Amino acid sequence: MSCDFIALANKGVQELHPYQPGKPISELERELGITNIVKLASNENPIGISAKAKAAMEKEFADLARYPDANGYYLKAKLAERTGVGINQITLGNGSNDVLELIARVFVAPEHEVIFSQHAFVVYPIVTQAIGAKKVVIPAKDWGHDLEATAAAITPNTRMIFIANPNNPTGTWVNKTDLKAFMDKVPQDVIVVVDEAYYEYVEDSEYPQTIPWIKEYPNLIVTRTFSKAYGLAGVRAGYAVANEEVTGLINRPRQPFNMNSLALAAAEAVLDDHAYLQKALDVNKSGMQQLISAFNELGYEYIPSVTNFITVDMKQAAGPLYQQMLEQGVIVRPVANYEMPNHLRISIGLEEENAKFIRVLREMTK
Repeated sequence: MSCDFIALANKGVQELHPYQPGKPISELERELGITNIVKLASNENPIGISAKAKAAMEKEFADLARYPDANGYYLKAKLAERTGVGINQITLGNGSNDVLELIARVFVAPEHEVIFSQHAFVVYPIVTQAIGAKKVVIPAKDWGHDLEATAAAITPNTRMIFIANPNNPTGTWVNKTDLKAFMDKVPQDVIVVVDEAYYEYVEDSEYPQTIPWIKEYPNLIVTRTFSKAYGLAGVRAGYAVANEEVTGLINRPRQPFNMNSLALAAAEAVLDDHAYLQKALDVNKSGMQQLISAFNELGYEYIPSVTNFITVDMKQAAGPLYQQMLEQGVIVRPVANYEMPNHLRISIGLEEENAKFIRVLREMTK
């Protein structure tokens, strides 16, 4: 008699569906036998890897038979210098997803509630459900966070609140005034995680980079990544910043060597590659305007975005349009799993990549 392994799993895991990443180029090549594919699906940096990061990784090749520095001392030291915090306030991770899960595992139990917004990053409900905690989803306001409703939803069972700022997949953001007023309302025994994965792209002076706020709000944790503006999505590097006591707790269940030697070296090096970062931001800014101009010309409504992607209303079910674009060698991201069935999320690519997407979109619009 075969065993029912599904019944053996935690209830929350039984009801989960695996995370669906953007379709890889190699997969589409296998499926359709086409080449010259443009991938605008995963919010990756289109300019490629930093030369300094590449050189730093190459230096590590000779010692890859040895374990990496489990504490990531040199990367932590550089991050501490850049962010104005102590080394003991930083937790390193295999991408920021890794630290988001760690944080939830440390502080959330099945009897707790976790609050996040409708249309917020899919990892928040995944980690909440995997733990077996209660998900409290706040209806979005103008596609973004409704902080007043979020504060009103806090109960004695609330243990954690996730705020993506800016938010993926909508590209919306919360300003300093509103976020500060929200933090003042949150009890200190409720952990607030502000996910700043896309903060480098925001130019508005009212955008709050919240790491300095940790001194005032000890229940605040800030997460960041090297996968976006710093172009290290393939090696996986991210981190969290919190007060020392919170950081000490997060590091207790952290897996040994959860950042590999290549990721540690690349992340440390790319922090000094200011020219690379500026080029990435410049390419993104011009590419964003390229797509916005096309949407305006073709009559498509979009959600104003401060990130490296933009989400557009296709005015009909987006799934079939996504498939049509695949057949033309353009990979974008449908977001029906975010309760946005008529939208596609478009990552900003190089000028010629954006142009191919626009050509395909124009043909589909005729």
